[in-house]
Parts: sequence; C-alpha cells; structure tokens
Amino acid sequence: MSLLKTFKMLSMTVVQGGQTISIPLVDGIIINQENSHRSWILEMYVDKTDSTFFEQFKNSGELMEVKVVISYPENEPAGFEVAVYAVKTIGDYVSVLFKGTLTRTRRKYAVQLLTELVQDGLTGEQLITRFENDMRQRPQLKKDSATV
Repeated sequence: MSLLKTFKMLSMTVVQGGQTISIPLVDGIIINQENSHRSWILEMYVDKTDSTFFEQFKNSGELMEVKVVISYPENEPAGFEVAVYAVKTIGDYVSVLFKGTLTRTRRKYAVQLLTELVQDGLTGEQLITRFENDMRQRPQLKKDSATV
C-alpha cells in the first residue's frame, strides 16, 4: 500500500507562450500519488471568472505548464506539466482539478534572481533588501520572460 503525500498550494502561475499568468487562488492542495508514473493531482479553488480559461484547456485536452509554490512562500516554485481534468462550479467559485507530472527545473530561482539583481547594478544593503523582497514576492525573472 502506498501513502499519498499532500501539500498546501500557495500560488500558481500558468506559463503560456513565454508569458506567465498568475492565477489568484482562494485555496489549493497538491497530492503526490507516489506511484511509478510520478503522478500528481493539483486542485485549486478560484474565482468563477477564471472558469472559461480552464474550461478551454479541459475541452482541448492540451497540456499546461504551471509553476506552483508549495507549503511555504519562500519555497522555489515547482514546475508541473498538467492537464485540466475537471472544472466544477461551487457557488461563486470554481474547483479546478489537474493531473500531471513534476518537471525538473534546470536552475535555481534564487541564483538566477541574484544574478539579475547584480546585473541591474544593485549592491550592499539595496541588494539585500531587494533580494529578500523578491524571494518572498517571486516576480517573473527576465530569463523566464524571454523563453518561448
């Protein structure tokens, strides 16, 4: 018998055409199915206004690339390749269920962020303050915005 591991989803961004789209969460959970397929289930609770976006992916069956911050705001976003499995309206909100796999990231967010801040000419206390703030806020990196 395998045990499932669950994690709190704090934020999600969808990567689409080299752009990132932040999805405002009401709540979310991630489940590692701990199986040979490395399958994960992601469920998020969002405002009803976002339902059309996810319905399109559900109907097309197209895979989505998403980045999710799990458990603690300081954690580096984990990348997933997912398909929308279900979109269910619950009052003024929508439950979106995804199934997919974890993708391996090639670089660490903190190292790339620090590199960009130094390239922008930040030093000393200004560099430290900005780095601490951006590690909490997780802005899109220049390198990410240039990818397709």
